Amino acid sequence: MDLSLSTSELSGATVVAVGGEIDVYTAPRLRDKLTELVDGGAYRLVVDLEAVDFLDSTGLGVLVGGLKKVRAHDGSLKIVCTNERLLKIFRITGLSKVFDIVPTPAAAV
Repeated sequence: MDLSLSTSELSGATVVAVGGEIDVYTAPRLRDKLTELVDGGAYRLVVDLEAVDFLDSTGLGVLVGGLKKVRAHDGSLKIVCTNERLLKIFRITGLSKVFDIVPTPAAAV
């Protein structure tokens, strides 16, 4: 499975819609996209995981890295996720306490 990435603007935030699988092979593409956005001045990020089928520890690491990047600029990174399987991963790892996880992009802004 491949990874799809698209960006859009919503109420001053940059929404990164992610689709497919975020794993050791595809996570570097997501990392590069988040880095590119932050380097370009986007410090309010919303990562939409609604179309993500699989997320491994490498993908979690990329999301944590993205959060650190935006926080260095007093920014925020919110996660859109309603997939119970993915939410369980965030809960088990304790990252549900680190990330603001919301049901829709509109709820993130």
